[in-house]
Amino acid sequence: MRTDSSPGNLPAREHLPAGSAGTPVLDVVIPVYNEEKDLQTCVVRLHEHLKRTFPYAFRITVADNASTDTTPQVAARLESEIPEVRSFRLEQKGRGRALRTVWSASDAPILAYMDVDLSTDLNALLPLVAPLISGHSDLAIGSRLARSSRVVRGAKREFISRTYNLILRGSLQARFSDAQCGFKAIRRDVAQVLLPLIEDTGWFFDTEMLVLAERAGLRIHEVPVDWVDDPNSTVHIAKTATDDLKGVWRVGRALATGSLPLDRLARPFGDDPRDRDLTDVPKGLARQLVGFCVVGALSTLFYLLLYSGFRSFSGSQIANALALLVSAVANTAANRRLTFGVRGRGSAVRHQAQGLVVFGIGLALTSGSLAALNAATSSPAHSTELAVLIAANLAATVLRFLLFRAWVFPDRRDETGASTVVASHNPAAHNPASPTYGTTTAAHQQHPSPQHPHPPLPQRPNATAPQAPYVNYDHNQTNEFRAGEAADRTWGDATMQLQAVRPHDHDPRDTRDAR
Repeated sequence: MRTDSSPGNLPAREHLPAGSAGTPVLDVVIPVYNEEKDLQTCVVRLHEHLKRTFPYAFRITVADNASTDTTPQVAARLESEIPEVRSFRLEQKGRGRALRTVWSASDAPILAYMDVDLSTDLNALLPLVAPLISGHSDLAIGSRLARSSRVVRGAKREFISRTYNLILRGSLQARFSDAQCGFKAIRRDVAQVLLPLIEDTGWFFDTEMLVLAERAGLRIHEVPVDWVDDPNSTVHIAKTATDDLKGVWRVGRALATGSLPLDRLARPFGDDPRDRDLTDVPKGLARQLVGFCVVGALSTLFYLLLYSGFRSFSGSQIANALALLVSAVANTAANRRLTFGVRGRGSAVRHQAQGLVVFGIGLALTSGSLAALNAATSSPAHSTELAVLIAANLAATVLRFLLFRAWVFPDRRDETGASTVVASHNPAAHNPASPTYGTTTAAHQQHPSPQHPHPPLPQRPNATAPQAPYVNYDHNQTNEFRAGEAADRTWGDATMQLQAVRPHDHDPRDTRDAR
């Protein structure tokens, strides 16, 4: 699982304002492998639809990942004939690799992709990207399993699709309805931070992207689609299903161990309405109480089982101390992750040490209760001991929650989350014309311009207007990529202002040759 550094936390979502500029608003990527028969029909049909219905400038990018037929020649011909079409050649297979490579290099603020067979009705394209342009959502997906979707496909694929999504819901707690529909879009500022965390380069790329985005609290918009199955699809169902199950296991293990830095995908404090101050109600109190009660109930059962086991070969005081010690360590770890949302191994030892202090207080309460019981009667019944311990644990639980919330896991968002830090890496300083979409700089927060608070959203150029030059990302002036260089790029640790990716925009600490 990728845990390398990303460009930094996300900025606040903002509407991309309308205006005129050279950079396309939308970049639709079509990943292809040996699609010489369908590619031209797909691109021409998509181009005509966008010309007729999409109100802003757009680009269609053909991502050829290691085709062995005449697909590269067809893509090159389309690029020469249609101004809005570009083609990239990658020398390694993998849909995920193709999408990550092209999306990482694109300068469009909205990135999308669709399958070359155009099984999805194109009328869903504008509803797909509209919430991303407006700033309402971070990602958008087409869903074939929504109630209002109209789908035509065989029983075998229907069964596989629904089974796979049930597996995702049961194992990864996914709430989105359709992971593998080849019809998705993402804001570029989100992609810049999310893509370095995704490991898969094949068909599981979609699922991994959605699971990480959802776990990080990003908003995923679903669009019901009309979808007709392509009977000539070249997807190998058995191999794809096996790879997907391996991906589910890998991602689930990474989420369980907290090895993914999902906090990088958090929006600034105040972007979520749940951040608003409520009179006399501490932030997150209701959710933390529910989580603490669930963990506490399970910990109590665990404690009682341990006590009963230890009591069979030791005295009540020793059994109580051992059971409480083991259950306290498990309780602190569970509350750290589930109740207070602390991920990763940072400060875990300190939290456990503080938890043991809280354990000592609980031990004093329960041991004192047992001592009082033994003083009252010389040989109390086992059921009486359990009843006294339950009452003592209830009192200790209330105190434990207060200490956990105020001392062990205090809410420090007021100290660290009130301001957005914009790092020194600013490619626009070298290129004043470089556009920035949906980002807010510190200077802009302090001195916003009421007339032009954000850079304009480019409109689609007229037929007579000259086309804006397309940025060539290869130093040798060719449209070829080595997939590993863009897909496996290591980002710097500093939080940076998100800018359009250009050839001179690189991390000076990355000594590898980036072409």
